[in-house]
Amino acid sequence: MAEVITITSGKGGVGKSTATANIAVGLGLVGQKVVAVDFDIGLRNLDMILGLENRIVYDVVDVMEGKCVLSQALIQDKQIPNLSFLPASQSKDKTILDKNKVKTLIEELKKEFDYILLDSPAGIEGGFEHTIFWADRALIVVTPEVSSVRDSDRVIGIIDAKSDRAVQGKKVQKHLIINRIKPELVESGSMLSSDDVLKILAIPLIGLIPEDEKVVSATNCGMPVVYDKNSISGECYKRIVARILGDEVPFVDFKSQGGILKSFKRLFR
Repeated sequence: MAEVITITSGKGGVGKSTATANIAVGLGLVGQKVVAVDFDIGLRNLDMILGLENRIVYDVVDVMEGKCVLSQALIQDKQIPNLSFLPASQSKDKTILDKNKVKTLIEELKKEFDYILLDSPAGIEGGFEHTIFWADRALIVVTPEVSSVRDSDRVIGIIDAKSDRAVQGKKVQKHLIINRIKPELVESGSMLSSDDVLKILAIPLIGLIPEDEKVVSATNCGMPVVYDKNSISGECYKRIVARILGDEVPFVDFKSQGGILKSFKRLFR
């Protein structure tokens, strides 16, 4: 049965679209049929991270407004045949989204894909509510900063109150991805530790991602870092994918810069 996973955050700039792209590619690499849908209407960038910006003809709004059929708007990934992408509109406003049209779109996608990843706009405006309303699971991306954690706490509350599952008296499964961790700052007390973040937000952890310059270069090249066998952040995303699929895998230990390098060497011996 298809699963709808919304990747969201309380504020912009925390790496939400990067997480969406890497998880989508990771699921595709292990044989899952997956579609990544960009719901950041007017501010799309998931297409660039996936390296598919030049293939866009129609977008998600065109599909929902009946200007094209779904198959015309879906873009197949260059390297993974079972990974597809549905871009956001660059010219429309988030207010154009309609809850029932979003549901119709998702139901149509469920017929074809195992996993439907919804890249939510940052913040708690209309576009955000449309992406969390029909979610089976939400992955909340946060950086270890007080402002990011505070905003994410609010997002968690909204998911628990306003999703379709909440209306039915059920819970959306929620997991936390802590991104851009700098171990040396955590050790010096200048950055919140993972334990600090988990105590505040009180939802299960599914991923720890260190600050990694390879993520920037991968984004610029349109090749998500999960493709890079020598990237520790790529390895961390692979482990998130494994956990989504129900596998129990340990978290990479990067308590210090030396810890990162030692763990990295053990991983790729």
